[in-house]
Amino acid sequence: MFLKMFFKEMKDSFRDRRTLLLTVVLPLIMMTALVFYYESLLSDDEQTYNLAVEKGTSEEILSIFSTENFNFVETDDPEFAVEEGEAHTGILFDDQFTEKVETHQQATVKVISGDSFSQNASNANAQVMAALQQYEQAIVNERLTNENIDQQLMTPFQIEQEEITDDNAGMALLGTLIPLILVLAIGIGASPSASDLFAGEKEKKTMEALLMTPVKRSTMIMAKWLTISAIGSITGIVTLIVVALEIQFMTENLKDAVASTENIGLIIGIVAGITIIYATFLASILMVTSIMAKTIKESQSYSTPVMMLGMFPIMILTSVGTSELEFHHFAIPILNIFSSLKELLVGVIDWEHIFITVGSNLIAMIIIFIIGRIMFLKDKWVMN
Repeated sequence: MFLKMFFKEMKDSFRDRRTLLLTVVLPLIMMTALVFYYESLLSDDEQTYNLAVEKGTSEEILSIFSTENFNFVETDDPEFAVEEGEAHTGILFDDQFTEKVETHQQATVKVISGDSFSQNASNANAQVMAALQQYEQAIVNERLTNENIDQQLMTPFQIEQEEITDDNAGMALLGTLIPLILVLAIGIGASPSASDLFAGEKEKKTMEALLMTPVKRSTMIMAKWLTISAIGSITGIVTLIVVALEIQFMTENLKDAVASTENIGLIIGIVAGITIIYATFLASILMVTSIMAKTIKESQSYSTPVMMLGMFPIMILTSVGTSELEFHHFAIPILNIFSSLKELLVGVIDWEHIFITVGSNLIAMIIIFIIGRIMFLKDKWVMN
């Protein structure tokens, strides 16, 4: 009886075009867009920036930026050009700048920064400052040479910087991309079914007839919960498969990043397992919100905050390195999905962290499921 009811609910769910659209099509569109966006971040294509300079600026001065990727925008007012968005950044040199430098006088350069929230403006400003610093150092070295002063006197020590992190930027980006896609896709895919299976039954006045059948309520709720879990799991697994295929056949940088990672097959298997566990956890929450609601619309209103919870781990973990992850990062549901996948997708397989993640999600899932079962056994929740 349990399996018959489970297969019936699955058929009904996938017969609904809206459910099919939200379960498969929408997550795939979102995922595809994010894959190509992250691929563009790793692209080696050089970006060209517009640099506003005053009309009449000599070629000798402009040669300072000859090694940078700049298009010079000559204008009477560079500051106005930056304000109007005609240039990413601007620069103003002193009158007789070259002569002052040659005669050891103090010269001034004014750098006009663009919108600080613009990535292009920030990059352009950084390149301008780097070019000026390089030019300044060249002048200092030339003056020291002319004065017969050893240049090493100005550099008493050298700084060698070594970063102890995984240099696989592609996998680090995927560590953000994959969990975000999975959380959104599973939530979007499972939510319509959860609303239909409980709140939908009450809204359509079919719940009473269903309860009059010889099927036990415990069997009924288990079948419905398993249906929601299965749909969420299918959505997550399909999303992973399509992500893998798109990375393999439609990208270059992300493909190279994946190819350079050891134990990638084992990592994908663990990610798939965590995906299924998270789907069952989320199914329990969505089941409770649907039981609480009287209509599908009300159920969706209750489940919306649950979907929004998937946004917070991104903000929390953005500034946390892989080596800085602690016990609570893996013990808190939803946050632990992002934490575990962040580790896994840079090639770190920590079984203790994985077991903590799986265990905490299972414990939370069981507790929430028991709450939902208690509610479903009471007529005031299922008959109103």
